[in-house]
Amino acid sequence: MPLQDIALRENRSLLDAVDERTQLAGSNCMEILLFSLGGPETFGINVFKVREVTLTPRITKTPHMPSGVEGVISLRGSVIPVLDLAAFVGVPPDSEQRCSTLMVTEFCGRIQGFLVSDVDRITRVDWDRVKCPDPSLVGTDGLVTAITRLPDGRLVSILDVEQILASAFGEPLIPEIEPIAEAAEMNMLFVDDSPIARREISNVLDKLGVRYQQATNGREAWEKLQALASQAQAEGAALHDRLQLVLTDAEMPEMDGYVLARNIKSDQRFSGIPVVMHTSLSSHANGAMGRTMGVDAYVAKFDAANLAATLVPMLRNPPRTASPSPSIPSLQG
Repeated sequence: MPLQDIALRENRSLLDAVDERTQLAGSNCMEILLFSLGGPETFGINVFKVREVTLTPRITKTPHMPSGVEGVISLRGSVIPVLDLAAFVGVPPDSEQRCSTLMVTEFCGRIQGFLVSDVDRITRVDWDRVKCPDPSLVGTDGLVTAITRLPDGRLVSILDVEQILASAFGEPLIPEIEPIAEAAEMNMLFVDDSPIARREISNVLDKLGVRYQQATNGREAWEKLQALASQAQAEGAALHDRLQLVLTDAEMPEMDGYVLARNIKSDQRFSGIPVVMHTSLSSHANGAMGRTMGVDAYVAKFDAANLAATLVPMLRNPPRTASPSPSIPSLQG
């Protein structure tokens, strides 16, 4: 059976059984679809962002398309843009098969197609084996958000597809957001591995006037939270008087947002501090995954007004009666 047929079969199987993947929540692992762009490198994308994989259909060119956007296609009644991933990561157009396969993806509330050379297979990886890339090795454009190594020794670059969309279509505009009158007394911590997401979140919080700390992955966030909790405990203070909210991404190197949420909700020191999950994953299944970890709210990226509308009431009136779930053990690693 051709490799592409195998990949398509695996892809359909996974997407048809998305509910089964909710068991990944709290296990600090994810499943990625491996693909190539015509060169020797192997790339990966979270399967929750992939709707389907197909042979590239006829693409309609339209005027004034941004660089890297090849045109549009009609897919089941919807017109979606098609982006050439290789053009964004700098793979030279030296292969006729470079754009032979189309990955239809959904994230950040948008559907788009990515042209790739071919897809390989779906594999499961542990987040603690997914590392932040060294900028000196992958550049400073932010297109590679993480790197992991497969059992056969191959390195896989996980692309920051949010950054790719922003590069093609521009960053979303931040609307006027009314500051919180009592914001000077409010503190929160947010964590996201995407530079563009951290910038967008910071812009919203700056408009609200809220003080904040930030982290680039779940493990770093958990270490900062533990330090805050230990300091408050040593000084005989309630942590929820010093930290009003935690905002977390779902996909992050070293520790994902689900495990981070579970750690927070199972530690009595964080009682009364709400956890909001802010992620580009659009599937309803991912909201269910967050709720199983005790997440208080789920906000899809990136809608600045919706993010502000979710954060403000929780910052003003946090659920002080909240308590950690005794049935969810904490993962300290």
